[in-house]
Amino acid sequence: MSTAYLSLQEIADRLGVSRNSVAKYNLPKPDAYIGTTRGWLPETIDTWDAARPRKKRVPRPDSQE
Repeated sequence: MSTAYLSLQEIADRLGVSRNSVAKYNLPKPDAYIGTTRGWLPETIDTWDAARPRKKRVPRPDSQE
């Protein structure tokens, strides 16, 4: 069985953000390189995502929240 690594686009899809946003993140060290392409194990990204700080969202004054 082969190991599946996540690309930047797959990380973006997993996190629900754009690829450009992911490219700006301070990602953990890749688990593998395939040529010059970086790859991360899903569990590496999940652990990193769970530990990263979150910005608090402030509701807009005109919102009903």
